[in-house]
Amino acid sequence: MIPILKKEFNLFFASPIAYLVIGVFLLVNGLFLWVFKDYTNILNAGFADLNSFFLLAPWILLFLIPAITMKSFADELNAGTIETLRTKPITDWQIVLGKFTASLLLIVVALAPTLTYVYTIIQLGNPVGNIDLGSTIGSYIGLLFLAATYTSVGLFTSTFSKNQIVAFILGVFITFFLFYGFDAIAGLFPSNSYTIQLLGINEHFKSISRGVIDTRDVLYFISVSVFFLLLTKNQLRNV
Repeated sequence: MIPILKKEFNLFFASPIAYLVIGVFLLVNGLFLWVFKDYTNILNAGFADLNSFFLLAPWILLFLIPAITMKSFADELNAGTIETLRTKPITDWQIVLGKFTASLLLIVVALAPTLTYVYTIIQLGNPVGNIDLGSTIGSYIGLLFLAATYTSVGLFTSTFSKNQIVAFILGVFITFFLFYGFDAIAGLFPSNSYTIQLLGINEHFKSISRGVIDTRDVLYFISVSVFFLLLTKNQLRNV
């Protein structure tokens, strides 16, 4: 797994992909949080917190992560290198987990500079340091779980086609449905709305963002991620 992880991670930074992903993520967040005079603007909110960031980030990652993962297997299938990869002494699981971890690490690198937002909010607080650290830490943990789920979905859709655009569109569609689709469906069934919402990512992300790490939320994210990684492995066996 480690050789695949190193190869994939280095490939990100050997091309413009990593720099584009990090740049776009920080630029879009920066514009909405600090520049645009919108409800997401922290300076106009009247109180110092990062709720706007944790509201925006899942939506931005919903598009960025499929863009990262779309070539993971589509490129291998298109170039025919997947067969060469299989001749090496590594299992399908090691290939899948190596690519998964490399993509997730890139998201961690993209998230790291946003820690400066935390410092800024601490300084803007009245008094200085007046910030709900429990909620902030919980939200970052939630983002990592959410990113892992998005990544597993993106890898799965990348095995469907040699065309990266097809993989990207499928990835965005499935992650969008998992994040928001169940909330929309819940609105149609008021009597069972909460139960339906629990099937989606958003409810569990909001739960962790409150600063309380509930094992049910952790198990949900791990289960969905493992499920799509298993589907990826099985799909890889059939291509």
